[in-house]
Amino acid sequence: MGIRIEHLSYIYNEGTTFSKTALSDINLTIADGEFIGVIGHTGSGKSTLVQHLNGLNIPTSGKIYVDGKDIHKEKESLRSLKSKVGLVFQYPEHQLFESDVLKDVMFGPRNQGLSDSEAMMRAREALRLVGLDESVEKKSPFDLSGGQKRRAAIAGILAMEPSVLVLDEPTAGLDPKGRDEILDLTAELHEKKGISVILVSHSMEDVANYVSRIIVMDEGKILYDDTPEKVFVHVKELEAVGLAAPEMVYVMKALREEGFDVDYSADTVDLARREILGALAGKNRKC
Repeated sequence: MGIRIEHLSYIYNEGTTFSKTALSDINLTIADGEFIGVIGHTGSGKSTLVQHLNGLNIPTSGKIYVDGKDIHKEKESLRSLKSKVGLVFQYPEHQLFESDVLKDVMFGPRNQGLSDSEAMMRAREALRLVGLDESVEKKSPFDLSGGQKRRAAIAGILAMEPSVLVLDEPTAGLDPKGRDEILDLTAELHEKKGISVILVSHSMEDVANYVSRIIVMDEGKILYDDTPEKVFVHVKELEAVGLAAPEMVYVMKALREEGFDVDYSADTVDLARREILGALAGKNRKC
């Protein structure tokens, strides 16, 4: 299910003394099955952008097309969009509200018109997909750990069988182990379900190992839109807008400055290891 954005602009409190331009003339195409990282510092417009994808925000100007349909042209398009584009907010407790986990995950399918038995089947399948077993089904969502809440919130979206999964800062507040578990889960869902994934973060380190395309936001505009390797070569420009490249990029850059013929866009441990071993095997240190 493709998404096309044309000349999207969004102004908060338009027409008042508090007006602020959050997005300015955004043009973007997202193809079926992509795994995209949307990166930017706080206030860059990244969250505002993705909240337009399922109709949560209404553009000040511009168009958004999902499956070739203008989502704001017909009420039916906007209504069905909620099932097609699933959005998981940064703080999962904002999405969890039922008395137990199973009921919470069933809410979306029920709202789609499914029977209780069908909704329960969908909910249990979604919970297993995110690694939550029957032992949590009757627990209050608010008794779960931070990582479990995040998984339950994702399950609630997956139960509606979306074509696009948008995760807004899904690792916020988690320890390193919890962060890695959520990111690994996201990658697994992308691979198993074949759905498009849009991962919003302020951390290059979080997305370097996972996405195939990075969109860098700054002051409501797209600064870069390319593969990770091509984005990470712009180290100084990224630092200038409050971002940092993955640690491996800095390691490789330092090696290159010492005379080793390595590609400093190698952004993961595996890529860096290959580059370093190749440099050592070929004795390709520059003189």
